[in-house]
Amino acid sequence: DGETMGELQVRGPWVAASYYSDEGGAGAEPERWTDDGWFRTGDVVTIDGEGYVKITDRTKDLIKSGGEWISSVALENALMGHADLLEAAVVAVAHPKWVERPLAVIVVREGAERPSDAQLRGYLESQGFAKWWLPDGYVVRDEIPRTSTGKFLKAALREQLGGWAAGEPEGTPGG
Repeated sequence: DGETMGELQVRGPWVAASYYSDEGGAGAEPERWTDDGWFRTGDVVTIDGEGYVKITDRTKDLIKSGGEWISSVALENALMGHADLLEAAVVAVAHPKWVERPLAVIVVREGAERPSDAQLRGYLESQGFAKWWLPDGYVVRDEIPRTSTGKFLKAALREQLGGWAAGEPEGTPGG
């Protein structure tokens, strides 16, 4: 239907049947293949009625809140559209009731004033996001850690912000 998200799995003559390291060596990932030979790509996608595939997130970056999935990428893209923000990354943090909740890490543009949490929530609501998708907080950083290829290093952010708790002062990293 072009809206329902699911993990992309592929199989075919040009798709590897395993990784060399999956024979039991270091870095083995045998769980990347289903019992019947499908490769789990780790991509979350939608497929429309004409067969077009749209990648919406990575399985490791999805946020499971109250049994529902929240796309970190959709929130990041919307936040980076805010005039006062240079960058934004969204990660899951533990929550006692909802299991996980989104937390946004933002970089404010040079010369801009930091928008309040309420302003950022209002901005996301105006972009059509449901209230339960909205981040529980916004942490300000000078920069977002990146991989050698320039992608956001969300594993580092999750580790740094693992102790964050709702209700902390704006910009406080927690832990």
